[in-house]
Amino acid sequence: MIVAALVVIVGFAFMLGVSDAPNASASLLAARAAPYPAVMAFSFVMHVVGGFMAGEAVAVTMRGLVNVPAGHLAAVYVAGGVASIGFTLVATRHGVPVSASIALVAGLAGAALLAGGWHAVGWGGLHGFRPYGVIGTLAAIVISPMVGAVAAAGLRRVLARVLRRAARSARRPLSGATWLTAGLVALADGSNDGQKAMGLATALLVATGHLDRFVVPLWVTATVAVVLAAGTAAGGRRIVRTVSSRFYRGDPTDGLAAQSASAVTVLAAAWLGAPVSTSTVVASGMIGVGAAGRRRHVHWPTVRTVVYAWVVTVPASALIGAVLIAFGRVVGASV
Repeated sequence: MIVAALVVIVGFAFMLGVSDAPNASASLLAARAAPYPAVMAFSFVMHVVGGFMAGEAVAVTMRGLVNVPAGHLAAVYVAGGVASIGFTLVATRHGVPVSASIALVAGLAGAALLAGGWHAVGWGGLHGFRPYGVIGTLAAIVISPMVGAVAAAGLRRVLARVLRRAARSARRPLSGATWLTAGLVALADGSNDGQKAMGLATALLVATGHLDRFVVPLWVTATVAVVLAAGTAAGGRRIVRTVSSRFYRGDPTDGLAAQSASAVTVLAAAWLGAPVSTSTVVASGMIGVGAAGRRRHVHWPTVRTVVYAWVVTVPASALIGAVLIAFGRVVGASV
């Protein structure tokens, strides 16, 4: 069961990469800065670097999501991870950029609730501005896209005023700036999302006596960083197309505003130990710049579809996690 849990955690890292495919690439593709293969290769490299630059604040938050006995932890991680992977896989096959992070938190909560009751879930809340537990994590995941959208819209308006009378030659550096901010988003994403899988793997190794203290081993960091980055390059073409063109087709100024706001939002969340969903922050940033620039050009039916998917993610993933625990009991697993 321990091996199965580690395999599922690594699989979750890959699905995080799949759902994160638009994070560093959507604005570059929307601005036609480079062909798809070049953009995805850039995203892969920067995500790997971000994974190795990860701290442990988010990983510690992930550790406190469930409070089950050590003997049940692997089964809960398997159920929650499979719930997240399954839900995210179905959504991405339909081109809907859902949050694998939301699915994981909900899946773990549903699995822990059935495995150990109400007190088996680390409900948590907020310590000042720092989230902890399931409630604090979900609150951070919900609030961060709003912050990203507002920040992106505000920055888009500022850039529009500054560049309104700029010569065409003065606009050319925007393309390079867009690459810079896209790289920062990938770094932040690889760090924040990578820590989610790193935190679960390390918590499991500590609970089962394979580690003396909660310190992410180098081999865990390397595995998660590479697998997550591979997911961004391997499985996200339809999601990238959704975020880069179906929400709103912008120009380099739009991409710069969206990526800058997203990078700052995700980096601030990582500093606070908030395991936010980078994919929702970036998607909201694209919507924000569209609403600030040419509102009528935003494809609002697509936006509504994605928001509905985010709302459905919590109950659906929690139910799947609980059902998997129940199934494990039927077949005689230790839950």
